[in-house]
Amino acid sequence: MVEIELDGKKVEVVEGSMVMHAAEKAGTYIPHFCYHKKLSIAANCRMCLVDVEKAPKPMPACATPVTQGMIVRTKSDKAVKAQKSVMEFLLINHPLDCPICDQGGECQLQDLAVGYGASSSRYEEEKRVVFHKDVGPLISMEEMSRCIHCTRCVRFGQEVAGVMELGMSHRGEHSEIETFVGHSVDSELSGNMIDICPVGALTSKPFRYQARTWELSRRKSVSPHDSTGANLIVQVKNNKVMRVVPLENEAVNECWIADRDRFSYEALDGQDRLTQPMIKHGGEWKTVDWQTALEYVTKSFKHIQAEHGANSIGALVSPHSTVEELYLAGALVRGLGSDNIDHRLRHAEFGKGEGVRWLGTSIESLTQLQRVLVVGSNLRKDHPLFAQRIRQAVRHGAAVNAITSKALFKDADAWAMRVANAVVTDASAWGQVLADVAAAIAAEKGVSAPATGQATAQAQAIAKSLLGGERKAVLLGNAAAHHAQASSLLALANWIAAQTGATVGYLTEAANTVGAQWMKVQPQAGGLTAGQMLAGGLKAAILLNTEPEFDSAAGQKAAEGLGKVDTVVTLSPFKTNLAFSDVLLPIAPFTETSGSFANAEGRLQSFHAVVKPLGETRPAWKVLRVLGNLLGLPGFEFESSQEVLAAATATAPALNNATQAAITLAASTTEPVVASIYQLDGLVRRAPSLQLTADARAVREEGVAA
Repeated sequence: MVEIELDGKKVEVVEGSMVMHAAEKAGTYIPHFCYHKKLSIAANCRMCLVDVEKAPKPMPACATPVTQGMIVRTKSDKAVKAQKSVMEFLLINHPLDCPICDQGGECQLQDLAVGYGASSSRYEEEKRVVFHKDVGPLISMEEMSRCIHCTRCVRFGQEVAGVMELGMSHRGEHSEIETFVGHSVDSELSGNMIDICPVGALTSKPFRYQARTWELSRRKSVSPHDSTGANLIVQVKNNKVMRVVPLENEAVNECWIADRDRFSYEALDGQDRLTQPMIKHGGEWKTVDWQTALEYVTKSFKHIQAEHGANSIGALVSPHSTVEELYLAGALVRGLGSDNIDHRLRHAEFGKGEGVRWLGTSIESLTQLQRVLVVGSNLRKDHPLFAQRIRQAVRHGAAVNAITSKALFKDADAWAMRVANAVVTDASAWGQVLADVAAAIAAEKGVSAPATGQATAQAQAIAKSLLGGERKAVLLGNAAAHHAQASSLLALANWIAAQTGATVGYLTEAANTVGAQWMKVQPQAGGLTAGQMLAGGLKAAILLNTEPEFDSAAGQKAAEGLGKVDTVVTLSPFKTNLAFSDVLLPIAPFTETSGSFANAEGRLQSFHAVVKPLGETRPAWKVLRVLGNLLGLPGFEFESSQEVLAAATATAPALNNATQAAITLAASTTEPVVASIYQLDGLVRRAPSLQLTADARAVREEGVAA
């Protein structure tokens, strides 16, 4: 440790730290633009100049290493004069367009200009003009004359997103931030560039000119998409969601969010929203009131229960639903005497669930890993924030190994990180590849292998990697979870992890996949699985927040199977499942209801509604509670979602309890179904800006080609 004196106070910091780090530890603010705690030091804005005793001139706090006994003054006349001089240079070419700038009210330059800017400029020449750039549907670069060349966006792309999509060309007053010729910004984390831009050069294209920052109410929430459970600030005006930005949580999402977390809000007020209950009558959809709709559902279910038995009723539920909704859906189905409930719509294997398949470690620990084996995942697109954490580990020397397919790993740059060893093969061969790795490890350690395999050169390379290092993880992706031999893959992964000292776990697909297992939302006593129900094995079905044509392995065949069901009740925020549903009940999306999600590491995070429900929309937990009451089921006397959560967690099993499985390397020709990044759930599918991205276009083009 090194002790310095900062503005008269003694501060101890780690040797090698910069003066800026010491100031942060002491709670002393030093004005800056280019410095960002998550990015490398560029020292190109010079706004953080401070007075260091015995130094001949002011020094940049972000790039000046501390030394024992150093005396630093951040507010001396020398320091303040230097900072004001830098501000004068920064404002020479900056346009005076604050009244129309989207950054107004939350602009670092604007804020610091108040304290360090002059009331008039000595510069009389014409200001320089930088032409706008079109870089895609998410980021606006219309006013690049505002850019102060801090290069935060450039460094973010290189260091966090893993893709250098922006760079600075030319020199001096001709410098510009731009993409490579004709390219757009296509990173799945690109929206974070908007947040870290200290001026109004990079702004949100969907939010552009929509509202002033001081007009917006800020409310906390949790992402309903992938399994990170990213913490959000949802900004609201006139009961409408206007913008979504990250809420910093170092243990979960740090200060970043994925683009689908940021821009999916566009779907909330889209034309597809279902705002009133509807019943299909004579082949036509009729709008009805809630009482009529619920009575229709109740009578239909009672009739089918009496005619065909409780086992003819079931529910297909989305793992994007909240813990409270899933608990009540399970209580409703089981209260009727059925065990037909499942959230595993994309799975090809339906083994009996024992325990909870989760990440196996903390999200925060991914950054410190030294060895990683990823099986069956398009890591960058399936889990953008997990990928960036592993990317940081790679930058610090970690070795990433992959067993994957061409669809998930198209080239060496697919994950925007260096991959030490990659076996790219058909999904049907993943089990054998894992068995080969196990055989190589067994040979190295002199133990018996768990399955028949050959220690190929590739297997030996992965085995050698996993046997080295200290902090290790074997991570099974979405395609491994959906695989026809998912249990065998897990068993082999468990054996490999045990022999190499690694943790083992699933990256998990949805916001509440762990919560769905925790709430036992899958058959426990011989009930029908999702595959059987989708094939038409029911007489009455509840579809909770899911669109089986897009959310299941059955795809288009799901419509045929559900078309055989007598009564299909869809609970959704959108007008969907019209071909085979008989009743549509409008339920609230995550912004209009309270609830909880359990993310991949088993962290339970609760959130409140940030706006009022649209039209006649109701929270799904309330709809399920009322249905339980009308059906005369006990245990549905809840007044709030907090009461539902208390009941749900009171009898739940241990959350972090990974499932073990037997190893059977049977042949499998079934390719796992994996949703692309902007087809994961109903919200992202209906967000116009996300559907204009390169990732979404590529999926559509592949679909047309197929």
